Amino acid sequence: MDLMHTPEPAAVTPPSTAIVPTTRLGSIDAYRGFVMFLMMAEVLHLAAIAASKPGNKVWAFLAHHQEHVPWVGCTLHDLIQPSFSFLVGVALPFSLAARRAKGQSPGGMALHAFWRAFVLIALGIFLRSMGEKVTQTNFTFEDTLTQIGLGYGFLFLIGQRSARVAWIALVVILVGYFAAFALYPLPGAEFDWAAAGASPDWPHNLNGFAAHWNKNTNLAWRFDVWFMNLFPRKEPFLFNGGGYSTLSFLPTLATMILGLIAGRWIANTDLTPWRRVGWLVVAGVVTLGAGYALGEFGLCPIVKRIWTPSWTLYSGGWCFLLLASFYATIDVIGLRFWARPLEVIGANSIAAYVMAHTIDGFLERSYRIHLGPNIFKTFGEAYEPLTQGAFVLGTMWLILWWMYRKRIFVRI
Repeated sequence: MDLMHTPEPAAVTPPSTAIVPTTRLGSIDAYRGFVMFLMMAEVLHLAAIAASKPGNKVWAFLAHHQEHVPWVGCTLHDLIQPSFSFLVGVALPFSLAARRAKGQSPGGMALHAFWRAFVLIALGIFLRSMGEKVTQTNFTFEDTLTQIGLGYGFLFLIGQRSARVAWIALVVILVGYFAAFALYPLPGAEFDWAAAGASPDWPHNLNGFAAHWNKNTNLAWRFDVWFMNLFPRKEPFLFNGGGYSTLSFLPTLATMILGLIAGRWIANTDLTPWRRVGWLVVAGVVTLGAGYALGEFGLCPIVKRIWTPSWTLYSGGWCFLLLASFYATIDVIGLRFWARPLEVIGANSIAAYVMAHTIDGFLERSYRIHLGPNIFKTFGEAYEPLTQGAFVLGTMWLILWWMYRKRIFVRI
């Protein structure tokens, strides 16, 4: 996925913005690198360290934020996917301007956008079909790449239109998705909870109106019971164990539209740099507050796994604030040196994503073979998962650094 943004000539003016900046924005690469680092850092296994040190609040805190919440709520780890999706939208104005500057026709750009969407979906399915026990293609559409791919073509079409169209699309998606869930009937007395992989006694179930967004009893689950069984499977699809769903690509598209709006503000040279930061901060506070209020008053719970409208707003608020922080620090104030390790990752986000899903086990086994089976116990048995993860994470970063130095960038 080409999330890279390319400097543009001053003659190119995308819709609803002034002229795209002529310098590369390190903040976008750094923010993307930060997100990818959080994902790659799963190999550190902080939960295992916390389990070996009961009562240690520091390790418990770190482990908590390296895991997803069971249903309602948010941790730092939960912000990985919305940030990645948000940044797709941020990069789009730069990408469109670059292609216009090269003289590409609207039809050619559309063809490229929908081809990119297809490749993202295919790559997501491919990565989810890996493993020794997998014997056939695992058609699943709830992971980060497939969710972005399902919405990317629509994002491209919206990105070709005015800011007003983007705002209208955002509202229509969020209101429509909310209404669809709210109108779907709650489980009745005859509902087969076990067949849906759910339980009426699950401690994370919601009550009252919010119950419309409970795990595997909602509209998105019912859609997948039909949709997922259209593809060849070893056994009929009944439910997703984590409650994730294909239809989440719709509110994920809304997250990408929020990123598109942010990217247009950053690209707008009619705004001073600090005005851009101000708009990002205001948008962050407003959307985060709106999402929190919807959840707090029981109108729509904040649930990442089914990407509720309140989650779109709440996580989108954090994305606005994080982008504002990176942009202000790196591109406005000019403190870029500290972010270089993150830029190395962010400049090759697809390569980083694929490595994180493919070579971690290979690297671990290789170190044990060549450096000894106890190499990761250097700092004690309790820290073995952390040491092992540090070796693997460091190696992946060095590969990305070599690619960065050689100007090798994997793009779709």
